[in-house]
Amino acid sequence: MTEILRLNLTNSPDTPKDAPRKSKKNQSRLPPLDWAASHGPVSGAVSATTGAAAVALLGAATGMPESLPLLVGAAGAIGHGIGHSVFRRLTARTGVTRAASWLLAGGWTTWAMTTGPLTWVAAGTLTGLGVGIGAMASNAAMHEEIAEDERLSAEARELAREMDAQRRVIADEWNDRIQRVARLDVRIFAVEQWKNGAGYSLAAELPGGTVWTQIRDKHRALAADARLPRGCTVHVEEGDIQGRVVLDVTTVNIMSKIIDYPEDYSALSILTGIPWGSQPNSEAVTVFLREACALILGPPGSGKSTFLDGIITGFARCVDVLTFVIDLKAGAIGRPWVRPWMEAMGYMKPTPGMAPAPEGTRPGVDWIASTPAEALLMMRVVLAINAVRQHGYQDLMDAKNTTLLPVSRAIPQIEVVIDEGAELLSARTYNDPVMKELQEAVKKTMRTTRAMGERLVLTAIDGNVSAIGNTEVRKFSPVGAALTSGESVTSNISKLFSSIKVDTSQLNEKGAGVIGQAGADGFDPTPFKTWRTSPNMVRDVVLATNDIRPTLDQVSADAAGDIYAQRWSPERAGWLWGAPEYTIPTPGDAADIPAQTSTPNPTARPARPASNEGGGLNLSYKRRQQPLPAEDPDVLADRLMKQIDDEYGTTEEPGAQGLNLSYKRTAPEDRTDPRLAFARNLIRAAGTDGLDTRDLWPALNQQFGPNGWDRTVVTNWLSKDVTAGTLHRKTKGVYGYGPQPTETTTETDDNLTDQVNAVIEEAIELVVAKQHASATFLQRNLRIGWDVANGLLLVLVAAGVISPTPDANGNHPVLRQPED
Repeated sequence: MTEILRLNLTNSPDTPKDAPRKSKKNQSRLPPLDWAASHGPVSGAVSATTGAAAVALLGAATGMPESLPLLVGAAGAIGHGIGHSVFRRLTARTGVTRAASWLLAGGWTTWAMTTGPLTWVAAGTLTGLGVGIGAMASNAAMHEEIAEDERLSAEARELAREMDAQRRVIADEWNDRIQRVARLDVRIFAVEQWKNGAGYSLAAELPGGTVWTQIRDKHRALAADARLPRGCTVHVEEGDIQGRVVLDVTTVNIMSKIIDYPEDYSALSILTGIPWGSQPNSEAVTVFLREACALILGPPGSGKSTFLDGIITGFARCVDVLTFVIDLKAGAIGRPWVRPWMEAMGYMKPTPGMAPAPEGTRPGVDWIASTPAEALLMMRVVLAINAVRQHGYQDLMDAKNTTLLPVSRAIPQIEVVIDEGAELLSARTYNDPVMKELQEAVKKTMRTTRAMGERLVLTAIDGNVSAIGNTEVRKFSPVGAALTSGESVTSNISKLFSSIKVDTSQLNEKGAGVIGQAGADGFDPTPFKTWRTSPNMVRDVVLATNDIRPTLDQVSADAAGDIYAQRWSPERAGWLWGAPEYTIPTPGDAADIPAQTSTPNPTARPARPASNEGGGLNLSYKRRQQPLPAEDPDVLADRLMKQIDDEYGTTEEPGAQGLNLSYKRTAPEDRTDPRLAFARNLIRAAGTDGLDTRDLWPALNQQFGPNGWDRTVVTNWLSKDVTAGTLHRKTKGVYGYGPQPTETTTETDDNLTDQVNAVIEEAIELVVAKQHASATFLQRNLRIGWDVANGLLLVLVAAGVISPTPDANGNHPVLRQPED
């Protein structure tokens, strides 16, 4: 019969040497007459002889009946020597030795009471008796140990046979199942039961001419055929050599259980891996982030925030990692990590029932940004540190013969954790200058800072381009995790891992998902469960790791300057404890963000010429939004028109005071269908050269999937836009935004400028009074055309009357009140 092996030997039964011994704590301390008492060869002999001598002296002095000791010895021989030995399943030699010891001791006592115990003859015979009892007991003990080892070995072999029988049953069952479902005649040669009892792993040899993916493609059918409980899966991956396959079969729904973060806050290193969760077999998922960024996807309610706490816990335990946090939702993810520090500083009172944090407690994370302005400061510092490390540590890297910065406690890695990266990277924020620069800084950090020890962990609701800006984020994130609870229409797993097929309906518990890492240090995508965290646990982590978390190296700190040094000042961090002097920064404060002085600003760009000859729209006017001055409306309107023309006018007519309508290239997005809106946005982004449909079709396919759109339908939509004049067809298959350029464009624009000038004052009063602003609203109330209405919106945005970003219904929030 074919032998079924175990995948590893850690699950074998305990050997006799490993078998637990009985504790001596609870063994009897009664006199030797208690035949349950346990003695060794020496202590037993001494106990027997001293007991016999004592009884003989007492009997002689008190006139004890001479036959009494002999009766006691006989009773001991029967009870302890025979009865207890049988009860404990001891050998016959041990029973005879015990019985003989009792009888000899009882007989000597009777003889000594008759002849006198205080004689040299009595003493000599008692000594000989003790030596004999000790020798017999020693021999019996050795024989008993050998017999016990043989008995335990036999039991172990029996257990192994039973386990092997179970493995054979499992192997035969899955051989038949794979033959039935996948039409493959495999040979299962190893079975391993998981330590936690939640499943087992199978290793199989494939028949010639087949690949392991043929079984992977049938994983759902195999799980159904095995009648696994809901929530249990069959995970298939390639074996140690080609031609082998490994199946992990879950039989208990571990994903439905709540697994707390292990109570182990010992020191870690970014170089040796960080645990991020638990696999179905209870082994930890370890990721290696020295050179890798990570992207975490998950819909609302899937457990991302709890997962992030676990991730930050791992960073806090590292002796060579500093953690920066960007959370544009009021810094929620970072607040628990700095509360102990605020308590130690006296900024906050401890939670009722909690002892205050001790003096000297440091923030659990090194920097928190809760606004775009603060986040931009942080990313400028990150890029400045990258630049200075490349030069400041060149001698060290040469000495170590490496192109990677030797990360250590003295030179820590910087991990930037960005919660809800969609808020930061999504396309809908492109018209905000602060967000646009912040997005570019994040992407540049992902591209250029790997060698100098700066990496990012980003989260997003999904992996669509509309949520994360473009595919660049996925490309530079070899570590991917998709939390699958709450997924409905599309699967984030397919956006992160192209070569895995997982039934997400079986991973629908909160905190469940799939994780994987590409590269030499990586591992294949595998189901996992995040660990549960809590604010109290975070507090414990902050206090436990207070002395092991590093500080920024001096070279990097010098490059970061006062921007970094003042990150916890009341003016910058007072929002955490409600400092009265703190003012929450807004994106409009971008002009006040200082550039780095110690190193060049990595994100600085040359200013565009006012004539816009270089192409594109200069949006620097958005950085100078100012409240409406209390002065004559006519003067105000003239100044606004001049400002707009000076900033992004396309005509070079000197002294032109009207509105140049290059805004027509950025008409508001039609929200009737997301596929049409996506196509229009891509065409708009292509600029004056237009976009070839040979580039448009792959983009639509990547965004919506091959079955999520139809080429004929999109072509008809674009043709209608051409007919309506919002698009023009430059050549066959190439579309540009706006009407076809003609020689009369400038003349037409000037005419529309006059129309906007005529109603600007009325538009301002209407929008502020009604607290509503949209193109259709202006059309309906001012009786104007669509182009004029959009021109008015552009002017109102530049004046700071309305927000540049419309809501889902196309309405721009009004920023001024009637009393203003």
